[in-house]
Amino acid sequence: MTERLDQPRDVTMRLRPHYDPEAFGRLSEQIARFLGTARFLVYMTVFVTVWMAWNAVAPFRFDPYPFIFLTLMLSLQASYAAPLILLAQNRQADRDRVQYDQDRTAAERNQAEIEYLTREIAALRIAIGETATRDYIRSELQRLQEELGGSRNQ
Repeated sequence: MTERLDQPRDVTMRLRPHYDPEAFGRLSEQIARFLGTARFLVYMTVFVTVWMAWNAVAPFRFDPYPFIFLTLMLSLQASYAAPLILLAQNRQADRDRVQYDQDRTAAERNQAEIEYLTREIAALRIAIGETATRDYIRSELQRLQEELGGSRNQ
């Protein structure tokens, strides 16, 4: 959004941070995709195991046994992961809804085309049914020939 120089600045605009919702949504989808992988589970397991081992046996322990700081960090990670996953799911639901609408429109168009082609085929069948075929013309000629031949004999 470009600012207009002929109008005063809106104070509320300056106080709020500016962010691109689309870029934030894409980032949340990437994070949610990563959180749903086995690689993330392995990384978290290794991280927690190293953390607990370090604080159990190392001489410098920054988070002793109840591991309160680790619990706090895992809670913080979960509190951010849940909304990011929900945001990614909402974006996917929006994409699915748009795809559904496009599919429905295409299906309606296909149905209309099928009905049109069905009517055209029916019209062609009726037209063909009214046309004289070679066999019909032969049979009529034979019948006329027999009539003419029979009328000559009388």
